[in-house]
Amino acid sequence: STSARKTVPGQAVYSGTKAAVTAISDGLRQELVGRVRVTVVHPGVTATEGVDVLIQSMNDPKLREQMTQWRDALAMPPDAVARAIEYAIEQPDDVNVGELVVRPSKQA
Repeated sequence: STSARKTVPGQAVYSGTKAAVTAISDGLRQELVGRVRVTVVHPGVTATEGVDVLIQSMNDPKLREQMTQWRDALAMPPDAVARAIEYAIEQPDDVNVGELVVRPSKQA
């Protein structure tokens, strides 16, 4: 998630878990250099059930409404993320795409 790169009020723990995945993946890439390619994908707002679950898990009704409006205004289709992943996988064996940030063009 792009939340690994930018946090907002009410999402500190969520952002922290995403940042941890990035750090662990970078360590894994270094430990397995030359044997395994590791790519971290940071998708922005994507129209998935996961986003819906995240929004519904919020206790603050005002924040939940803001996030719903944010999703509805910005969400990209899941296949946009799939195409980015396909790009990373299709690179030659001697190329490792370490990170991909894929977000809707409307997302700040």
